Amino acid sequence: MFRLFWKQRHLQLFALAGIVFILIFNYIPMFGIIISFKDYKIVSGLKGMFTSQWVGFKYFIEFFTDYNSGAIIRNTIVMSVVKLIFTFPLPILLALLLNEIHSSGFKRVVQTVSYLPYFISWVIVAGFCQIFLQANGVINSLLMWMGINDSNVAFFITPKYFLPIVVITSIWKDMGWWAILFLATITSIDPTLYEAASMDGVGRLKRIWYITLPSMKSTITVVLIIALGNLLGGGLSGSNFEQSYLLGTPGNKDVSEILQTYVVTMGLSKGRYSYAAAMGLVQSVVSLVLVLSSNFVSKKVSGEGLF
Repeated sequence: MFRLFWKQRHLQLFALAGIVFILIFNYIPMFGIIISFKDYKIVSGLKGMFTSQWVGFKYFIEFFTDYNSGAIIRNTIVMSVVKLIFTFPLPILLALLLNEIHSSGFKRVVQTVSYLPYFISWVIVAGFCQIFLQANGVINSLLMWMGINDSNVAFFITPKYFLPIVVITSIWKDMGWWAILFLATITSIDPTLYEAASMDGVGRLKRIWYITLPSMKSTITVVLIIALGNLLGGGLSGSNFEQSYLLGTPGNKDVSEILQTYVVTMGLSKGRYSYAAAMGLVQSVVSLVLVLSSNFVSKKVSGEGLF
């Protein structure tokens, strides 16, 4: 085993970097969960995590009895579910379409163009939205030129436009990246299956339905479980906070304020660190339950699961 490990030492360094990253940013911060149950003040520093007064479930009860908590939870769930419904099937469809392209050059161009937006920061994406959707922006000018609207549309202060903007930007930014994963699964399928099906006169759509999609079942199941586990964070992309924080305005606050932005407001802006930590713990517990539940159901229904 050690001989094999040394032979793969360069690859193992990449894996080690990922493990260190997760350890520093995911596991070590879990120590801070304790302040969810204490009256912690930042001035007490690290020592205050141990010496602060124990208050039990005080902050959990406070949140769930707050008049605004229902709207925040509703916004978080609605935003996450709508994004998942639209963003999960489209990468699969794009991968299927790319697999049917026979021109390798055109296929590479489409792949590159589709997955490059994934590497663009959400800050820049929000800036693009501001430019295109402002009062005298391209979209308003186009709508007026086509005679669809008689006046400019206030996209960022009208609540009904917030979710469409969120969904469209999520699709544009993340669809190509996830399509690569599904396309890699498709390319690993035994080509003799397609050859045999073609010789039997099976059409293209039936080959996709009876060969390609069943062969992708394991990958689709794993990605879906991960997306459900991260449902409160934004599904596949996990970008709910960035979109709500950057695209939210006082005009659309009724639909754009979600649990993550509320945690930031209460923790960093108002200095209520224990209260914010309690809300973060609620989200983590719900995510864990969703992962375990979706994995259990998947194994019972299809025999496939994440673990």
